[in-house]
Amino acid sequence: MNDTKHIHIQAYNYPLPDERIAKYPLAQRDQSKLLIYRNGEVVEDTFTALPTFLPKGSLMVFNNTKVIQARMHFRKETGALIEIFCLEPAHPSDYAQNFQQTEGCSWLCLVGNLKKWKEGTLTRQVEVKGSALTLSATRKENRETSHLIEFKWDNQGITFADILEAVGELPIPPYLNRATEEKDKETYQTVYSKIKGSVAAPTAGLHFTPQVLQALDAQGVEREELTLHVGAGTFKPVKSESIGGHEMHTEYISVRKQTIQRLMAHQGEATAVGTTSVRTLESLYYMGVTLSNNPEATEKELHVHQWQPYEYAESVKRGETTALTTMQALEHILNYMERNRLEVLHSSTQIIIAPGYNYHIVRRLVTNFHQPQSTLLLLVSAFVNGDWRRIYDYALSHDFRFLSYGDSSLLIRE
Repeated sequence: MNDTKHIHIQAYNYPLPDERIAKYPLAQRDQSKLLIYRNGEVVEDTFTALPTFLPKGSLMVFNNTKVIQARMHFRKETGALIEIFCLEPAHPSDYAQNFQQTEGCSWLCLVGNLKKWKEGTLTRQVEVKGSALTLSATRKENRETSHLIEFKWDNQGITFADILEAVGELPIPPYLNRATEEKDKETYQTVYSKIKGSVAAPTAGLHFTPQVLQALDAQGVEREELTLHVGAGTFKPVKSESIGGHEMHTEYISVRKQTIQRLMAHQGEATAVGTTSVRTLESLYYMGVTLSNNPEATEKELHVHQWQPYEYAESVKRGETTALTTMQALEHILNYMERNRLEVLHSSTQIIIAPGYNYHIVRRLVTNFHQPQSTLLLLVSAFVNGDWRRIYDYALSHDFRFLSYGDSSLLIRE
């Protein structure tokens, strides 16, 4: 574990000129370029060819989270503009319940222009579904870098989801250096997005079209969905010199019993669409480890801590415990869900995947090209056994587009 904690983030730097960052998506999502990496070899194709590179009968796992219009603006009587960026629900803490509230709710938020909002309640008059209402926001206590904000409104026929849909703004990534545009509401969502809760898109999925999904079906590739709500922490830069000083953000996941069963039917192996799917799938293994030691753990106690994988590996190495197979870990989860009559497992993960990590479930990864010195680049490096520079050098020298609206890659572990 110490080797991983001592990784210097500067070793994961590379030159990324601004002109290589895709500010907008292609007109046709599935016409993006596709880099394929296998056994140290790199070739390229178009994303529409993706199904031909996947084994017949294999399982592909997608994150079906939907980006919410999480930014709202209020203007003080003085004229100062205050931005409130909803990060995660506080009361009720369940996303679905919070969105259905009809009088008030509270969220952990980032606040822009905070120095101009020292106290008091902000209000604005808004029209939602043809009805006028007054929406108010009151600052409560600070929670580290975020603030607890209580929202109230005076129309019981309107839900908080309705309010966000009507007055919220889609939070596109800060590195695009542009304002959100109307068309981002469509292009910054995957075509299979369903479950509201993310403040950033699982961008590897942005390349898929109904036609590509149909081609996967025709190829005999099975499809399964899970949910990880992407938090603003996904953009959190690593500011410490070594990654041991970086605190990973917590993200909330939902996995159906059917998904566990299908993973087991595929011997615990899958193709992950995006790093969010990777973090969810790999976290399942460690939830299984927790259950092997504590079968009566609550869903909250199944939370995967940042360094848990490395601590567990050290414990196995010292002979203090025997490593679970992937199938054993999944079986512990399935048994737990059946004992507790759960159709969906709800928990959270803070996992950091970096060189030194041992992958358990993910065998193939569809992902975009990530920022220098990011935890996502560490995840990719761990997946390709440190060979990330070969991939990124090729992409830079062959006109690939980078980051959220950029091109794609298929990384394969043999």
